[in-house]
Amino acid sequence: MLHLRLISPAARTDEVMAVLEDCPGVTNVVVLAGAGRVPRGDVILCDAARESANEVIGRLGWLKDEGSIAAERVDLSLSKVADDAVEEAPGDPDDAVIWEELAQRVSADSRVTWAYLTFFVIATMLSGIGVLQNSPILMVGAMVLGPEFGAIAAICFGLLNRHGHLIVTSLRTLVTGFLVGIVVTFACALAAYLLGWIDDGNLRSNAEVQFIVKPDRWSLIVALLAGAAGVLSITAGKSSALIGVFISVTTVPAAGYAAVALALADWKEVAGSVSQLAVNILGMVIAGTVTLQIQRRFWPQVGRRSSV
Repeated sequence: MLHLRLISPAARTDEVMAVLEDCPGVTNVVVLAGAGRVPRGDVILCDAARESANEVIGRLGWLKDEGSIAAERVDLSLSKVADDAVEEAPGDPDDAVIWEELAQRVSADSRVTWAYLTFFVIATMLSGIGVLQNSPILMVGAMVLGPEFGAIAAICFGLLNRHGHLIVTSLRTLVTGFLVGIVVTFACALAAYLLGWIDDGNLRSNAEVQFIVKPDRWSLIVALLAGAAGVLSITAGKSSALIGVFISVTTVPAAGYAAVALALADWKEVAGSVSQLAVNILGMVIAGTVTLQIQRRFWPQVGRRSSV
Protein backbone atom coordinates (compact mmCIF):
# COMPACT_ATOMS: atom_id res chain seq x y z
CA MET A 1 0.00 0.00 0.00
CA LEU A 2 0.91 3.63 -0.53
CA HIS A 3 -0.18 6.47 1.73
CA LEU A 4 -1.14 9.57 -0.23
CA ARG A 5 -1.37 13.12 1.11
CA LEU A 6 -3.19 15.49 -1.19
CA ILE A 7 -3.76 19.21 -0.77
CA SER A 8 -6.59 20.46 -2.93
CA PRO A 9 -8.12 23.91 -3.40
CA ALA A 10 -11.39 23.86 -1.42
CA ALA A 11 -13.41 24.55 -4.57
CA ARG A 12 -12.08 21.37 -6.22
CA THR A 13 -12.15 18.95 -3.28
CA ASP A 14 -15.36 17.32 -4.51
CA GLU A 15 -13.63 16.65 -7.84
CA VAL A 16 -10.73 14.98 -6.04
CA MET A 17 -13.08 12.87 -3.96
CA ALA A 18 -14.94 11.75 -7.07
CA VAL A 19 -11.68 10.50 -8.57
CA LEU A 20 -10.71 8.65 -5.38
CA GLU A 21 -14.10 7.01 -5.15
CA ASP A 22 -13.93 5.95 -8.80
CA CYS A 23 -10.42 4.43 -8.65
CA PRO A 24 -10.23 0.79 -7.50
CA GLY A 25 -7.81 0.06 -4.68
CA VAL A 26 -8.28 3.36 -2.78
CA THR A 27 -9.41 3.27 0.85
CA ASN A 28 -9.00 4.87 4.30
CA VAL A 29 -9.97 8.28 2.89
CA VAL A 30 -9.83 11.22 5.31
CA VAL A 31 -10.70 14.85 4.52
CA LEU A 32 -9.36 17.67 6.72
CA ALA A 33 -11.23 20.76 5.54
CA GLY A 34 -9.09 23.90 5.45
CA ALA A 35 -6.10 22.20 7.11
CA GLY A 36 -3.68 23.17 4.35
CA ARG A 37 -1.71 26.37 4.83
CA VAL A 38 1.10 26.26 2.22
CA PRO A 39 -0.49 25.73 -0.20
CA ARG A 40 -3.87 26.63 1.19
CA GLY A 41 -6.68 24.14 0.79
CA ASP A 42 -8.19 20.93 2.08
CA VAL A 43 -5.91 18.06 3.11
CA ILE A 44 -7.01 14.65 1.86
CA LEU A 45 -5.36 11.51 3.20
CA CYS A 46 -5.88 8.05 1.72
CA ASP A 47 -4.26 4.68 1.16
CA ALA A 48 -3.95 3.20 -2.33
CA ALA A 49 -2.74 -0.10 -3.69
CA ARG A 50 0.46 0.28 -5.73
CA GLU A 51 -1.43 -0.92 -8.80
CA SER A 52 -3.84 2.00 -8.48
CA ALA A 53 -1.24 4.71 -7.96
CA ASN A 54 -0.74 5.53 -11.65
CA GLU A 55 -4.46 6.03 -12.20
CA VAL A 56 -4.87 8.21 -9.12
CA ILE A 57 -1.81 10.35 -9.85
CA GLY A 58 -2.62 10.53 -13.55
CA ARG A 59 -6.17 11.75 -13.03
CA LEU A 60 -5.13 14.19 -10.29
CA GLY A 61 -2.03 15.46 -12.07
CA TRP A 62 -3.40 19.02 -12.01
CA LEU A 63 -2.79 19.06 -8.24
CA LYS A 64 0.94 19.42 -8.93
CA ASP A 65 0.21 22.99 -10.05
CA GLU A 66 -2.77 23.90 -7.89
CA GLY A 67 -2.05 21.92 -4.74
CA SER A 68 0.22 19.07 -3.73
CA ILE A 69 0.62 15.30 -4.09
CA ALA A 70 2.90 13.28 -1.79
CA ALA A 71 3.20 9.51 -1.47
CA GLU A 72 5.03 7.18 0.88
CA ARG A 73 5.15 3.43 1.35
CA VAL A 74 3.12 1.86 4.13
CA ASP A 75 5.31 -0.71 5.90
CA LEU A 76 2.49 -2.12 8.02
CA SER A 77 -1.23 -1.97 7.40
CA LEU A 78 -3.62 -3.88 9.66
CA SER A 79 -6.93 -3.27 7.98
CA LYS A 80 -9.49 -5.47 6.27
CA VAL A 81 -10.56 -2.62 4.01
CA ALA A 82 -6.93 -2.14 2.97
CA ASP A 83 -6.63 -5.84 2.18
CA ASP A 84 -9.85 -5.65 0.18
CA ALA A 85 -8.52 -2.62 -1.71
CA VAL A 86 -5.38 -4.52 -2.74
CA GLU A 87 -7.53 -7.41 -3.94
CA GLU A 88 -9.79 -5.02 -5.85
CA ALA A 89 -6.90 -3.34 -7.67
CA PRO A 90 -5.80 -5.00 -10.92
CA GLY A 91 -2.66 -7.14 -10.95
CA ASP A 92 -0.02 -7.72 -8.30
CA PRO A 93 1.71 -4.98 -6.26
CA ASP A 94 5.21 -6.19 -7.18
CA ASP A 95 4.40 -5.85 -10.89
CA ALA A 96 3.18 -2.27 -10.70
CA VAL A 97 5.47 0.51 -11.88
CA ILE A 98 4.69 3.90 -10.37
CA TRP A 99 5.90 6.01 -13.26
CA GLU A 100 6.00 9.35 -11.45
CA GLU A 101 8.08 7.79 -8.66
CA LEU A 102 10.43 6.26 -11.22
CA ALA A 103 10.72 9.60 -13.06
CA GLN A 104 11.79 11.38 -9.87
CA ARG A 105 14.26 8.64 -8.98
CA VAL A 106 16.02 8.56 -12.34
CA SER A 107 16.08 12.35 -12.43
CA ALA A 108 17.96 12.34 -9.12
CA ASP A 109 20.30 9.58 -10.31
CA SER A 110 21.14 11.50 -13.49
CA ARG A 111 22.91 14.28 -11.58
CA VAL A 112 26.59 14.44 -10.72
CA THR A 113 27.07 14.80 -6.97
CA TRP A 114 30.09 14.63 -4.69
CA ALA A 115 28.75 11.44 -3.12
CA TYR A 116 28.34 9.87 -6.57
CA LEU A 117 31.91 10.75 -7.57
CA THR A 118 33.31 9.60 -4.24
CA PHE A 119 31.66 6.20 -4.49
CA PHE A 120 32.85 5.92 -8.09
CA VAL A 121 36.45 6.71 -7.15
CA ILE A 122 36.46 4.30 -4.20
CA ALA A 123 34.88 1.52 -6.29
CA THR A 124 37.32 2.01 -9.18
CA MET A 125 40.33 2.10 -6.86
CA LEU A 126 39.16 -1.07 -5.12
CA SER A 127 38.86 -2.79 -8.49
CA GLY A 128 42.33 -1.55 -9.46
CA ILE A 129 43.77 -3.04 -6.27
CA GLY A 130 41.80 -6.21 -7.02
CA VAL A 131 43.55 -6.43 -10.39
CA LEU A 132 46.98 -6.00 -8.82
CA GLN A 133 46.24 -8.44 -6.00
CA ASN A 134 44.43 -10.96 -8.22
CA SER A 135 41.50 -10.75 -5.79
CA PRO A 136 37.95 -11.61 -6.96
CA ILE A 137 36.71 -10.61 -3.49
CA LEU A 138 37.87 -7.02 -4.00
CA MET A 139 36.23 -7.09 -7.42
CA VAL A 140 32.91 -8.06 -5.88
CA GLY A 141 33.26 -5.27 -3.34
CA ALA A 142 33.94 -2.78 -6.13
CA MET A 143 30.92 -4.03 -8.07
CA VAL A 144 28.62 -3.50 -5.10
CA LEU A 145 29.97 0.00 -4.40
CA GLY A 146 29.71 1.18 -8.00
CA PRO A 147 26.90 3.76 -8.38
CA GLU A 148 26.67 3.61 -12.18
CA PHE A 149 23.39 1.72 -12.56
CA GLY A 150 21.30 4.72 -11.51
CA ALA A 151 22.56 6.70 -14.50
CA ILE A 152 22.09 3.68 -16.79
CA ALA A 153 18.47 3.32 -15.62
CA ALA A 154 17.96 7.04 -16.28
CA ILE A 155 19.21 6.57 -19.85
CA CYS A 156 16.73 3.70 -20.31
CA PHE A 157 13.88 5.84 -18.98
CA GLY A 158 14.91 8.70 -21.24
CA LEU A 159 14.98 6.44 -24.29
CA LEU A 160 11.56 5.03 -23.40
CA ASN A 161 9.99 8.47 -23.14
CA ARG A 162 12.17 10.19 -25.76
CA HIS A 163 13.45 12.68 -23.18
CA GLY A 164 16.55 13.95 -24.92
CA HIS A 165 17.65 16.17 -22.06
CA LEU A 166 17.50 13.28 -19.56
CA ILE A 167 19.48 11.04 -21.91
CA VAL A 168 22.21 13.65 -22.40
CA THR A 169 22.38 14.48 -18.68
CA SER A 170 22.56 10.81 -17.70
CA LEU A 171 25.24 10.05 -20.30
CA ARG A 172 27.27 13.00 -19.02
CA THR A 173 26.90 11.73 -15.46
CA LEU A 174 27.92 8.20 -16.45
CA VAL A 175 30.94 9.35 -18.47
CA THR A 176 32.03 11.81 -15.77
CA GLY A 177 31.90 9.09 -13.12
CA PHE A 178 34.01 6.68 -15.15
CA LEU A 179 36.50 9.36 -16.20
CA VAL A 180 37.02 10.64 -12.66
CA GLY A 181 37.33 7.10 -11.29
CA ILE A 182 39.80 6.07 -14.00
CA VAL A 183 41.91 9.26 -13.71
CA VAL A 184 42.28 8.99 -9.93
CA THR A 185 43.01 5.26 -10.07
CA PHE A 186 45.49 5.81 -12.92
CA ALA A 187 47.32 8.47 -10.89
CA CYS A 188 47.57 6.18 -7.87
CA ALA A 189 48.70 3.21 -9.99
CA LEU A 190 51.31 5.36 -11.74
CA ALA A 191 52.62 6.55 -8.40
CA ALA A 192 52.84 2.93 -7.20
CA TYR A 193 54.72 2.02 -10.39
CA LEU A 194 57.21 4.85 -9.97
CA LEU A 195 57.77 3.79 -6.36
CA GLY A 196 58.49 0.26 -7.52
CA TRP A 197 55.50 -1.27 -5.79
CA ILE A 198 54.06 -2.73 -9.00
CA ASP A 199 55.29 -3.65 -12.46
CA ASP A 200 54.16 -5.38 -15.66
CA GLY A 201 54.27 -8.71 -13.88
CA ASN A 202 51.17 -7.82 -11.90
CA LEU A 203 49.12 -8.04 -15.09
CA ARG A 204 50.66 -11.41 -15.96
CA SER A 205 49.78 -13.12 -12.70
CA ASN A 206 46.11 -12.26 -12.27
CA ALA A 207 44.39 -15.27 -13.81
CA GLU A 208 41.44 -14.94 -11.38
CA VAL A 209 40.41 -11.57 -12.84
CA GLN A 210 41.42 -12.04 -16.49
CA PHE A 211 37.74 -12.41 -17.43
CA ILE A 212 37.50 -8.61 -17.23
CA VAL A 213 39.64 -8.11 -20.34
CA LYS A 214 38.16 -10.96 -22.36
CA PRO A 215 34.67 -9.91 -23.49
CA ASP A 216 32.74 -12.53 -25.41
CA ARG A 217 29.18 -13.52 -26.23
CA TRP A 218 28.57 -14.42 -22.61
CA SER A 219 29.52 -10.91 -21.52
CA LEU A 220 26.71 -9.51 -23.63
CA ILE A 221 24.22 -12.11 -22.40
CA VAL A 222 25.09 -11.36 -18.77
CA ALA A 223 24.75 -7.63 -19.42
CA LEU A 224 21.32 -8.11 -21.02
CA LEU A 225 20.12 -10.23 -18.11
CA ALA A 226 21.54 -7.78 -15.57
CA GLY A 227 19.94 -4.80 -17.31
CA ALA A 228 16.52 -6.43 -17.24
CA ALA A 229 16.91 -7.53 -13.63
CA GLY A 230 18.17 -4.11 -12.58
CA VAL A 231 15.19 -2.27 -14.03
CA LEU A 232 12.78 -4.79 -12.49
CA SER A 233 14.43 -4.41 -9.08
CA ILE A 234 14.12 -0.61 -9.24
CA THR A 235 10.51 -0.56 -10.40
CA ALA A 236 9.47 -3.23 -7.88
CA GLY A 237 11.51 -1.73 -5.03
CA LYS A 238 13.57 -4.91 -4.54
CA SER A 239 16.92 -3.53 -3.36
CA SER A 240 18.29 -7.00 -2.57
CA ALA A 241 17.88 -7.98 -6.22
CA LEU A 242 19.71 -4.82 -7.32
CA ILE A 243 22.78 -5.89 -5.33
CA GLY A 244 22.81 -9.08 -7.38
CA VAL A 245 22.83 -6.96 -10.53
CA PHE A 246 25.87 -5.02 -9.29
CA ILE A 247 27.74 -8.26 -8.68
CA SER A 248 26.85 -9.65 -12.11
CA VAL A 249 28.36 -7.03 -14.41
CA THR A 250 31.98 -5.92 -14.75
CA THR A 251 31.61 -2.21 -15.42
CA VAL A 252 33.56 -0.66 -12.54
CA PRO A 253 36.09 -3.55 -12.49
CA ALA A 254 36.72 -2.94 -16.20
CA ALA A 255 37.34 0.74 -15.47
CA GLY A 256 39.76 -0.13 -12.68
CA TYR A 257 41.56 -2.62 -14.90
CA ALA A 258 41.86 -0.01 -17.67
CA ALA A 259 43.32 2.53 -15.24
CA VAL A 260 45.98 0.09 -14.00
CA ALA A 261 46.81 -1.07 -17.53
CA LEU A 262 47.19 2.56 -18.63
CA ALA A 263 49.63 3.23 -15.80
CA LEU A 264 51.67 0.18 -16.88
CA ALA A 265 51.32 1.09 -20.60
CA ASP A 266 49.80 -2.32 -21.44
CA TRP A 267 47.66 -1.24 -24.37
CA LYS A 268 46.31 -4.71 -25.14
CA GLU A 269 44.84 -4.97 -21.66
CA VAL A 270 43.48 -1.43 -21.93
CA ALA A 271 41.66 -2.33 -25.14
CA GLY A 272 40.21 -5.49 -23.61
CA SER A 273 38.91 -3.78 -20.48
CA VAL A 274 37.41 -0.85 -22.44
CA SER A 275 35.68 -3.34 -24.75
CA GLN A 276 34.27 -5.18 -21.75
CA LEU A 277 33.02 -1.91 -20.29
CA ALA A 278 31.32 -0.89 -23.54
CA VAL A 279 29.67 -4.31 -24.00
CA ASN A 280 28.26 -4.27 -20.47
CA ILE A 281 26.87 -0.74 -20.64
CA LEU A 282 25.35 -1.27 -24.08
CA GLY A 283 23.75 -4.55 -23.04
CA MET A 284 22.25 -3.07 -19.88
CA VAL A 285 20.85 -0.04 -21.72
CA ILE A 286 19.23 -2.22 -24.39
CA ALA A 287 17.74 -4.71 -21.93
CA GLY A 288 16.63 -2.01 -19.48
CA THR A 289 14.83 -0.02 -22.15
CA VAL A 290 13.11 -3.11 -23.55
CA THR A 291 12.05 -4.16 -20.05
CA LEU A 292 10.47 -0.77 -19.36
CA GLN A 293 8.68 -0.92 -22.70
CA ILE A 294 7.27 -4.36 -21.86
CA GLN A 295 6.15 -3.15 -18.45
CA ARG A 296 4.32 -0.20 -19.98
CA ARG A 297 2.72 -2.02 -22.90
CA PHE A 298 1.91 -5.54 -21.78
CA TRP A 299 1.13 -5.34 -18.07
CA PRO A 300 -2.38 -3.81 -17.85
CA GLN A 301 -1.97 -2.47 -14.33
CA VAL A 302 1.25 -0.67 -15.26
CA GLY A 303 0.74 2.77 -16.72
CA ARG A 304 -3.05 2.62 -16.72
CA ARG A 305 -4.13 6.20 -17.43
CA SER A 306 -0.62 7.25 -16.39
CA SER A 307 0.43 10.86 -16.71
CA VAL A 308 3.93 9.95 -17.92
